[in-house]
Amino acid sequence: MSNRRRGLLFIVSAPSGAGKTTLVERLVEVTPHLRMSRSYTSRPARVGECDGVDYHFITRERFEAMVAVGEFLEWADVFGNLYGTSAADTERILDSGSDLVLVIDVQGARQVRRRGMENVAIFVMPPSAEILEQRLRGRSKDSEDQIRRRLAVARQEVAAFAEYDYVVVNDELSPSVDRLQGIILAERARLRAMRGEVETIVRTFEG
Repeated sequence: MSNRRRGLLFIVSAPSGAGKTTLVERLVEVTPHLRMSRSYTSRPARVGECDGVDYHFITRERFEAMVAVGEFLEWADVFGNLYGTSAADTERILDSGSDLVLVIDVQGARQVRRRGMENVAIFVMPPSAEILEQRLRGRSKDSEDQIRRRLAVARQEVAAFAEYDYVVVNDELSPSVDRLQGIILAERARLRAMRGEVETIVRTFEG
């Protein structure tokens, strides 16, 4: 009988432009046994993006068919494009013993909670509204109208920080990654994560 523990599920949410994807990509690089979930999306791949690496790019019709049969753990319409997390992919990774990070928005995190799935939720907060706007304008070819829409949604999302277990202010990349990694390592040491391994050790002291 295998004593391998089930992986922990982490959720990282943030407003568009706050840097959550970059943070988690760096976090996964420096943290063993931690994987980043790849979402499915109906939007076309951007220049430099690869199917199965950045996202699973599928047609809107296929996405809607997957929704209809309940294949997504969570999904959302984000600025007109559909994004979702495969329930089967999530279970497979957690059952393998790896910890998994879902990089999803506030509405997606609420869906996961409604399903009753145990998770640790982290909100990545920009240092200020002004800095978020600078980042959006600096990184993007979005129109002025699109930027204003993203900022309007960001105002709603930052108000949801109290729904999360942890908050990390993304002021600088490396320190923010360190703070995220500290959360991962602390959660791995909690009794609920360690119980199986510790009970095995305790049995070696018996008799």
